[in-house]
Amino acid sequence: MTRILNLQLSPQEAINEQAIKKEVRHCLNLNEDSSLSIKILKRSIDARRKKIKINLNVLIGINEKLPNDEILINYHHVSDSKKTCHIIGAGPAGIFAALRCLELGIKPILIDRGKDVKSRRRDLANINKNHLVNPESNYCFGEGGAGTYSDGKLYTRSNKRGNIKKILQTLVYHGANSEILIDAHPHIGTNKLPQLIENIRERILFFGGEVRFNTKLIDFEVKENIVSTITLKNEVAENIESVQYIILATGHSARDIYELLNSKKILLEAKPFAIGVRAEHPQSLIDSVQYHCGNLKDVISAREFLPAASYSMVHQSKNHSVYSFCMCPGGIIAPCATNQEEVVTNGWSPSKRNNPYANSGIVVGLELKDFELYKEHGALAGLEFQKQIEKQAWVFGGKTQSAPAQRLLDFTKDKVSTNLPNCSYQPGLKSVNIQNVLGKIIGPVLKEGIKAFGSKMRGYLTNEALILGVESRTSTPVRIPRDKDLFYHPQLHNLYPCGEGAGYAGGIVSAAMDGESCINSINY
Repeated sequence: MTRILNLQLSPQEAINEQAIKKEVRHCLNLNEDSSLSIKILKRSIDARRKKIKINLNVLIGINEKLPNDEILINYHHVSDSKKTCHIIGAGPAGIFAALRCLELGIKPILIDRGKDVKSRRRDLANINKNHLVNPESNYCFGEGGAGTYSDGKLYTRSNKRGNIKKILQTLVYHGANSEILIDAHPHIGTNKLPQLIENIRERILFFGGEVRFNTKLIDFEVKENIVSTITLKNEVAENIESVQYIILATGHSARDIYELLNSKKILLEAKPFAIGVRAEHPQSLIDSVQYHCGNLKDVISAREFLPAASYSMVHQSKNHSVYSFCMCPGGIIAPCATNQEEVVTNGWSPSKRNNPYANSGIVVGLELKDFELYKEHGALAGLEFQKQIEKQAWVFGGKTQSAPAQRLLDFTKDKVSTNLPNCSYQPGLKSVNIQNVLGKIIGPVLKEGIKAFGSKMRGYLTNEALILGVESRTSTPVRIPRDKDLFYHPQLHNLYPCGEGAGYAGGIVSAAMDGESCINSINY
């Protein structure tokens, strides 16, 4: 017989199979004569009290073997398929759309303006070391999209938008650690993602799909509510291609796509988004707070069986929300500009999350009324506001990729820091008053929010920590509308706005599910 049981164990017990079986026998009053098989279905940490516990949801086989864990996905060869789909953007939405095409017998033609995942590394190094931004290949553009070199967090609350389990299983099928299937907050790690993305590309090619890099959508022609042709520019020439279906999955930073659509009077909508800073603390400080440790010795002891600690906080201030975003334990802060005259930050962690710093976006949720000064730009008002903040960060940073920065406690006291602590951000820092970068709408609200975080989390508000800016690409400031059931644009019935860049996702998993949903709609 099989049963499902919820267990609560110490961190030491939770990693020991014999200790888990012992607890199962105790809970079910089983003797040693009964054979026992176990499979962990879900795992989470309960650190609300000093005595930390691990919650396990376990499938148990009593005198019975448990089912095989092998994942099988049925892909079809599509080289000769008469049904084709051009997918613009090879981020999570685009690559999962392409994989779904293979399942449904549609030939995907996957197109990205940037380079393949490994070639991107040279351009990332050039930003970090030489402060030079390649506008077509950077942390946002290229194979795998922004998610590949910014952490690989897989947690989502979008459980009504698609099959989360299938997305995670697909990632495991292509090389991700199977632990992502059971962890409450699954994470792959930036060091592991490039190979996984390469494996997915090889799968697409093996089954007859096409993948094109260094190829950019620059124009399209419309006939009777249908995009009839698209113009693509690569390193050599411009090509015009006829299309059947288009998935537009260009990500939240492809500003030229919004501008192209706007120039052709294609319906767009301004949407709320968030801007703030990236905060960085010593990871040992966050561990000591979250794991209730009194000293460094206790931290070291706790971390023997526990991962690097994270946090999540929110505060309402002056009719705005201030919240932590994309928290990266044991992580690195990265320069994520897509043009030379802007400074943009984001965070990532390796799979082991073993770097000495913890970083998180601390951002202010903005509403459409906050963009009033830019209303002449219509649906692109928020985009212009975002551009202006990023340009200010570049100016205050010394017109390089150095980031304007300030010690955390100094920020709350309007004091320019006389010096700055060590930081994971490689291009360097420049000490400024961050409020001057963020302006009168964001700065005061952020200050009140950080003070509130200091009250909620002992030790958080300290000059051992610093903030640097700006964290501005939390989501797109523009939504590309689509039919809520059929997913195509109301004016262009073979154009499917998709993923984060269209305003319908907020991370790797939700973007991947949206990519699948758009292909399902095409196949309907």
